[in-house]
Amino acid sequence: MYAVNDTVMYGQSGICKITEIYDKKFGRETHKYYVLRPLFGENTVIYCPVDSEKVRIRKLLSTEDVLALIREMPAQQGEWIENDNLRKEQQAEILRRGDHKELIALIKTLYRKRTETENSGRRFHRADAEAMVQAEQMLYQEFAQVLDIAPDEVVPFIIGKIEKTAKQ
Repeated sequence: MYAVNDTVMYGQSGICKITEIYDKKFGRETHKYYVLRPLFGENTVIYCPVDSEKVRIRKLLSTEDVLALIREMPAQQGEWIENDNLRKEQQAEILRRGDHKELIALIKTLYRKRTETENSGRRFHRADAEAMVQAEQMLYQEFAQVLDIAPDEVVPFIIGKIEKTAKQ
């Protein structure tokens, strides 16, 4: 169980702070809830049942885990799916799972395809662009929180680490 003031990752909502844990009665049953407030952008309150198995709440990565993921980034690869509907389904599933390695592969694949598409004078699919933004937000916000840097400093940080590793 988490405690008040813990910072957690809550599904696709992103990084949240637990501001309260309280009991709420619905009908005859009383359930315990986390009260979550997203740290980035949203001015909302999320009520998350403590005992739900469906809820995707987890601790943030450690600094060591983030640095290991960055070291592994050059090797991460993703496959481009030509069928728009299948690609959209796979992207949604990756975003739902929130697996860091899958998010990295998705971002790299979409970035590569966006570059190819724009270089050939075509427009990048809106759904692909939205999936890329969402994947970047999920990954970069967590990296920023863990590394204690601003979200817009994450990409330069990653590039710097990869370049430093490549020179060694």
